Amino acid sequence: MSAPATEPAKAKFERTGKAFIKAENLVKKFPVRGGMLNRVINNVHAVTDVSFTIAQGETLGVVGESGCGKSTLGKMVIRLLEPTSGKVFLDGKEITGLDHQQMMSVRRRMQIIFQDPYSSLNPRLTVRSLLKEAIAFHGIVDSANMESYIDELIATVGMRPESKDKFPHEFSGGQRQRLGIARALALKPEFIVADEPVSALDVSIQAQVLNLMKDLKEQFGLTMMFISHDLKVVEHFCDQVMVMYLGRVMEKIPSDKLRDACEHPYTRALLGSNPIDDPDERRPLTVLQGDVPSPLNPPPGCPFAGRCPEVMDRCRVEMPPLEFRVNGQAVACWARM
Repeated sequence: MSAPATEPAKAKFERTGKAFIKAENLVKKFPVRGGMLNRVINNVHAVTDVSFTIAQGETLGVVGESGCGKSTLGKMVIRLLEPTSGKVFLDGKEITGLDHQQMMSVRRRMQIIFQDPYSSLNPRLTVRSLLKEAIAFHGIVDSANMESYIDELIATVGMRPESKDKFPHEFSGGQRQRLGIARALALKPEFIVADEPVSALDVSIQAQVLNLMKDLKEQFGLTMMFISHDLKVVEHFCDQVMVMYLGRVMEKIPSDKLRDACEHPYTRALLGSNPIDDPDERRPLTVLQGDVPSPLNPPPGCPFAGRCPEVMDRCRVEMPPLEFRVNGQAVACWARM
């Protein structure tokens, strides 16, 4: 059992540099309506009491099974979705209270790369029109420099100049994702949410897109939130990892400590379910028993209790707090207190 962190250790984990993105106690509930009067009869608990910081220039990886609230969290951070409660800060300024007009100056600083590049690109517009629309709206460059700027964007993501006169359906999945990256970069953002940007691509293309994103992150000094269900990708791409389950944070850990120092049973189960790189290495794959609880009626206590091999009576009635470690790690597990 690891020793709890002191307050300075907690501060070290939360602020490894200038805190560019900060989330405090974010909650998102989606109302469920029914009955003759279409009243709210229940809520889907998508995200519950999530807090984190991302230092300037860092990448935070958010992982977990499908439906754990990863994408909802990312969209709340850039205010594509409004949180039910909680706060988001960009470079020290709270943005959750800003109205539509006030958000306009913030929008260009925060962009998103979607999971499905085809559905996120307007099929009726050429690449030139797609990029020009966003660039002109935010006044990134004047009309005299528009064409050269578009050419530069297309070259930056590794595509040919003639690509700008084609429509999205004329490209492969990997090329469309490159266009999605170009559109995100068009506004010269400082922060990007990458929402499972390679999960819809062939494995042979995934590495190319990931390497491109890594190069662009370093070239432009981007701060990123990288959402994925693949721990191997997150381990390679990110500085910090946050593991979610049923809308809650189970563990936070530096990515270079993920494989050897993770403590939460759920994190270890995710690692154990990954395919083995070396065929000569023999170990049994981890298969979790039971089903994920319904977000309509989340259980009391730890949401992982019904599937956890180390469950205790306390786990079923009381949610453990995130306990910080001296190594820059935080774990929400009564068995690790």
